[in-house]
Amino acid sequence: MMTYDDYDAFCASLPAASRVVQWGGAHVWKVGGKVFAIGGWSKGDTPFVTFKCSEIAFEMLKEQPGLRPAPYLAARGGKWIQMYDEPGLNNEDLQLYIAASHRLAVHKLTRKLRAELKLEDI
Repeated sequence: MMTYDDYDAFCASLPAASRVVQWGGAHVWKVGGKVFAIGGWSKGDTPFVTFKCSEIAFEMLKEQPGLRPAPYLAARGGKWIQMYDEPGLNNEDLQLYIAASHRLAVHKLTRKLRAELKLEDI
């Protein structure tokens, strides 16, 4: 499973991504002010990782062992999944879902902001 260092390094590699620590010490990653990934709240070196996903992915993932609709975020109608236990997703698949969450957040930005952040091609 992904460590905090792995998680932060991957999120930092995404275009125009920035990290803040909030919500009880969680590593919250944003693009243009929009949250795309949250890592935190676990008791060890492996964070619970929360990401936004498409409706289809949400329906597919929400019943998988180690995954669940993200507390609070999914309850408000958002399509957010939290990986909280094993087996969950392997690191490669988790990275693909985090990258997809980043794209979803980018698409919610204004054209002007996308241009300022040089994200027009995402």
